[in-house]
Amino acid sequence: MKLVRMSVKGLMLDPISSSPIVVLKDEDEKTMLPIWVGVFEANAIALKLESFETPRPLTHDLFHSVLTTLGLRVSRVVVNDLRDSTFFARIFLDVENREMEIDARPSDAIALALRADAPIFVDQSVLDQAQTISPDDTEEEKVRKWFEQLNPEELGKYKM
Repeated sequence: MKLVRMSVKGLMLDPISSSPIVVLKDEDEKTMLPIWVGVFEANAIALKLESFETPRPLTHDLFHSVLTTLGLRVSRVVVNDLRDSTFFARIFLDVENREMEIDARPSDAIALALRADAPIFVDQSVLDQAQTISPDDTEEEKVRKWFEQLNPEELGKYKM
């Protein structure tokens, strides 16, 4: 398994369905991976990206707080699979010098990674299967046209 370190480039709306999309980018910004996410998860990601503090903890904040209180640390998250147009992820926790893995939706894993300052990785096999955006397509109009031409099933649409 070859892992590619990625980060969140940003969020956008699918111009066809108005569904939120989180866009991951590799360190060299040569590859960008769009993943459709739910509205609540997109909001959780956006709040952290914008460093907005809510008066009370939201779900991902609460989960991170519980993990920290129990002495668990999120070491990394990995988008590890793409099956039937659905992305899958794993959250890796350090627990008393042991590693544990938890199955997760990519949107939840990303929202948690942002709160834990943990790295985000995508398995190269997922990048090979998924539709990605190349650096020549980064201009807003090119990206919009690219999305309009694609069938959502081709992109690994996130299923709720």
